[in-house]
Amino acid sequence: MPKGQPNVVPDDGLTTRQRRNRPLVMVHTGVGKGKSTAAFGMALRAWNQGWPVGVFQFVKSAKWKVGEENALKVLGASGEGGRVDWHKMGEGWSWIQREPAAGEPSHEEKAREGWEQVKRDLAAETYRFYVLDEFAYLLHWGWVDVDEVVEVLRERPGTQHVVITGRNAPEKLVEYADLVTDMSKVKHPMDTGQKGQRGIEW
Repeated sequence: MPKGQPNVVPDDGLTTRQRRNRPLVMVHTGVGKGKSTAAFGMALRAWNQGWPVGVFQFVKSAKWKVGEENALKVLGASGEGGRVDWHKMGEGWSWIQREPAAGEPSHEEKAREGWEQVKRDLAAETYRFYVLDEFAYLLHWGWVDVDEVVEVLRERPGTQHVVITGRNAPEKLVEYADLVTDMSKVKHPMDTGQKGQRGIEW
């Protein structure tokens, strides 16, 4: 297996090992398919390393049974790798489809509470690897302040890796992140009228 070689070696006083093991913030954005799928693939690698993994699903419906959720939960309970916790924050796509009932928290309030939970877990170093699935939407909509997010990520303790997915990732987050992938679409079956299908979309 080839080993990645950096183009430059910064004069930062760190050893190669220290620089290699630096915790990362990663962003998967763009209009193409596969942003969450790639993040869950990284979560599998984290599980294999024995790291505790926290998945925070912000926009996909809490009622939608995502295939990766079942697989990662089974793996997490197997005792062979790290533990996996899966958190569904709010009501998913139903945020867009209906307004909350009288007396219920607003969609923005539910989203904000989800972010507050992430902040608590980062402060407590609950996980070594975090997937904030579709979190970029909340930043794009202004439901969570991007400056606050960048500051919390910058100040997070320990060696916690964080991957954020979703379209329209704000420029401030993109600038701060260590790894950014913009997934473009070349072709998609939906362009020719084909709906999503089992084993491909979920």
